[in-house]
Amino acid sequence: MVFTPAGIRVATKKNATLLDAARAGGVDLDSVCGGRGLCGRCQVIPVEGNLPKWEITSSSSSLSPPGTIENDYRNRRLPLEAGYRLGCQAKILDSLVVDVPESSQIHRPVVCKTIDLGNMTLDPAVTLHYVKTQMNSLGEEISDTAAIVEALHTDWDLADIDIEIPELQTLKTAFGSGNRDVTVVLHNHKRVLDVRPGYSDTVLGVAIDVGSTTLAGYLVDLSTGELLADIGRMNPQIRFGEDLMSRVSYAMLNPNGTTELTKAVREAIDNLVDELCDTTNTPREHLHELVLVGNPIMHHLVLGLDPTQLGTAPFTLTTDTATRGRATDIGVSLPNAALYVAPCIAGHVGADTAAVVLAESPHHSEDSVLIVDVGTNAEIVLGNERQLLAASSPTGPAFEGAQISCGQRATAGAIERVRIDPYTFEPRFKVIGCDLWSNDPGFETALSSGGLTISGICGSGIIEAIAEMFLVGIIDHRGVIQPVQVQDTTQQNTVEQQPRVVADGRTFSYILQHDPMTLSITQKDVRAIQLAKAALRAGIDLLCEHSGIEKIDQVRLTGAFGAHINPTHAMLLGIVPDMPIEKIRHIGNAAGVGAVRMLLSNHQKNEIEQIAKTITKIETATEPRFQELFVAAMAFPHSNTATPNLAGTVKLPSPNKDKTTRRNHRRKRRTTTK
Repeated sequence: MVFTPAGIRVATKKNATLLDAARAGGVDLDSVCGGRGLCGRCQVIPVEGNLPKWEITSSSSSLSPPGTIENDYRNRRLPLEAGYRLGCQAKILDSLVVDVPESSQIHRPVVCKTIDLGNMTLDPAVTLHYVKTQMNSLGEEISDTAAIVEALHTDWDLADIDIEIPELQTLKTAFGSGNRDVTVVLHNHKRVLDVRPGYSDTVLGVAIDVGSTTLAGYLVDLSTGELLADIGRMNPQIRFGEDLMSRVSYAMLNPNGTTELTKAVREAIDNLVDELCDTTNTPREHLHELVLVGNPIMHHLVLGLDPTQLGTAPFTLTTDTATRGRATDIGVSLPNAALYVAPCIAGHVGADTAAVVLAESPHHSEDSVLIVDVGTNAEIVLGNERQLLAASSPTGPAFEGAQISCGQRATAGAIERVRIDPYTFEPRFKVIGCDLWSNDPGFETALSSGGLTISGICGSGIIEAIAEMFLVGIIDHRGVIQPVQVQDTTQQNTVEQQPRVVADGRTFSYILQHDPMTLSITQKDVRAIQLAKAALRAGIDLLCEHSGIEKIDQVRLTGAFGAHINPTHAMLLGIVPDMPIEKIRHIGNAAGVGAVRMLLSNHQKNEIEQIAKTITKIETATEPRFQELFVAAMAFPHSNTATPNLAGTVKLPSPNKDKTTRRNHRRKRRTTTK
């Protein structure tokens, strides 16, 4: 059986409980009552359908039916949700996939999404208008709607006001007390969203970046531009597949696949809005606009559109223009909110990339700017004020810790930073949730006091580990882990095998940690990263060729993962072209920033709608040069591109080294990255 979102496959005996299987496989599943069915912390969701990624047809019938304990379960604080099972009570009868929701995980995922709007002028679509309407008298009656329309025209010089059925109901409530003074909430000075009794000055909106892995939500005061709250949560669609193509496959192979995927992401959006409201004690009725951005597949699924045509050439979008409507149109319980979904650029370059362009404004720059959103499907933009080009590259989930032998998502306890001593080949590392390095005094105490256990390595950690292995000579330019020997002149020139580099079948592995569990970087792990980085770099090189840009002036890394990549390590592996380190910078979740800008400004909406139409789309899947560029990019840092800036930052290993790397213990230490 398989546990998602960790993607851990566990071999277990029939009639074992899901909790027992989770513990045996090291799955992050909580339990306080010791499996007695009292605490409700071990709730899981059986996945239904054919899952080609795991070669499993999963069904809730592969578990024992709910027994007395589950049927009588009445925990008010943690109720048993529909479709959920108690992991400590459900017994395994056959192969299946179960999802461990965030609420059942001991360590919830860390989602770091920051926002910097810079300078911008407020121009929200939603505005408030306080009006005083005349009292009715017998024989001179005027309807409530007519009174509102007349007052808006008289006091605000507004005409052609549209009042729909939901607003008629709020209007009656506003006038119900006999008070004729009301605050009218308008969208684009035309459509009534709400009518409030008396004077009110609260007007809020929500912007959400709907990522394939995480959702990032922002609650914003539309009258001031102030960010009131921001929250991230995992995209529950992960249980249908780690990457986008797995979800498209799920939609193709299951009759109700698209409906299930749409329902999951819409519920996640609704729950995210709930969290934002709860955090700030905000009534949902005061939220009046919802702005969404996302990659093309997320974009289509949120709108309830079939994404399967995006899984095959020519990758045709159902719509690439901005979509407007009501939040309730997509099942989000915001009765008084308008909906705006940003435009997509191409079949694999979505509204999230459009939002990044809006946030970073390369179209206003004289310099050539490269923007890279590093994820399971890397999205790339290159250009300046004269031209913009965009493409996507199928990097796969390796950059996020998937397909890596000890890989995991960026959760507490995951190794996120790695350095290797070029003298001893001993590693030191940092884990999420602890500020100390592994060789600092008190590291073990800090882990235990924080309830942390080193459980694997996340995307940024695997990038740094492989880059450091290359830098100190454990990996050669081809990406091959070498059998490393150490020459010790203090022991009469004896030569010993480096204990960190061990035979692993016909290849070698590097031991990152021995205790309490062995974590290794294998040759297969290196290849997975090579394939991912080569796909990304080939996409970048392809854009350079099409644009005629020979020199990139600035590189900006975005996305939840891109924000954690060390620029030096990125150049060591050849993920980005060689350039001065100071010209490479992280820009956080720029898609979220762009979404907030759209929320706060109609001008920003109009700008990105126009710019999206002018961006030249390059389809890597049909480019004859892509394969050639991909092969060249497999080497570290690159097979045929010079790296003078990188060489000025670190001492690179010679490309003509012997297969067996030797180190003298008296040798001066090589400079490593900080």
